[in-house]
Amino acid sequence: MMNTELVLWVSLAIGLLFGICGQLSGFCFYRGLTERWSGRSGYKLQGFALALAVALAGTQLVAGNGLVNLSQSLYLNPTFSWLLVPVGGLMFGAGMTLANGCGARALVLLGQGNLRSLVVLLCLGIAAYMTLTGLLAPLRMSIAPLSSLTLPAATLADGLPKTILIIVIVAALFVFALRRRQDGQRLNDLLAGAFVGLLIVAAWLSTGWLGDDPFEPLPISSLSFVAPIGETIQYAMISTGMSPRFTIMIVVGVLVGSLLSALLRRRWKLEGFESPHQMLRSIAGGTLMGVGGVLALGCTIGQGLSGLSTLSISSLLAVVGIVIGSRLCWTRKTA
Repeated sequence: MMNTELVLWVSLAIGLLFGICGQLSGFCFYRGLTERWSGRSGYKLQGFALALAVALAGTQLVAGNGLVNLSQSLYLNPTFSWLLVPVGGLMFGAGMTLANGCGARALVLLGQGNLRSLVVLLCLGIAAYMTLTGLLAPLRMSIAPLSSLTLPAATLADGLPKTILIIVIVAALFVFALRRRQDGQRLNDLLAGAFVGLLIVAAWLSTGWLGDDPFEPLPISSLSFVAPIGETIQYAMISTGMSPRFTIMIVVGVLVGSLLSALLRRRWKLEGFESPHQMLRSIAGGTLMGVGGVLALGCTIGQGLSGLSTLSISSLLAVVGIVIGSRLCWTRKTA
């Protein structure tokens, strides 16, 4: 079996496990934020923090041992747009709030039978590809060089003792994740977070180690759910002229994993829109996430876990934008 074929099978397995975990636990960054903002438990946010801690520690460990060359990843490019990345984050955060979850969560919900998520995903994928290569691409490509910023280094560890910085960040995330008394729901969220963090590391190893073929090198990447959703829609339409990729197999795996979990647990149920207004919110939310996710170079999983696990400065900028955009939209939505 060639390396590329092995990577496809491994990526499908990673997607399946992510979908099962998401369906079992409800792992969701947006839900964690809204719990915190509304004064509730915030267990989902603690689970996300633990996912980041595990992803960061694991990713830096495999990179430090020479298994994955993170410098080849999208996130560690020292040149990025100081305007488009945060603005894209704001747009993605607002869209996530309108759609009640990010692209990864929408895939899991679709697997459970939620047809609202189908509309969100279609709008997200189409808008993402419109921004990458379609009608909005010329505008994006004309603004990008005008707002281009090149940093001396792309990581937060520039000029700092890297090992100490990683230990401090991971320790702080663990303290945040593990504080408060223990109960069953919190334990479920923490276990899900730790598992998702391990999947981030597994995805890096899949493309950066298993896929390290000098004749057919694969792009170094981990989990992300903006452009890959658009790629999957494109593949569904022109599969005879397009080869399956790591990103496509991840998306398919998440959907199938969630479906299998929902069926086995008897939680599969068709759900639709309750009103035209709700449908418009989903359309707007998916579109904003598609456009914003491309501008920000990722989503809550792509930038929030995969990107931050590389200590990328642009990832931090994007995540701050996502949180601010979500908060502003949530405040207006709940006013």
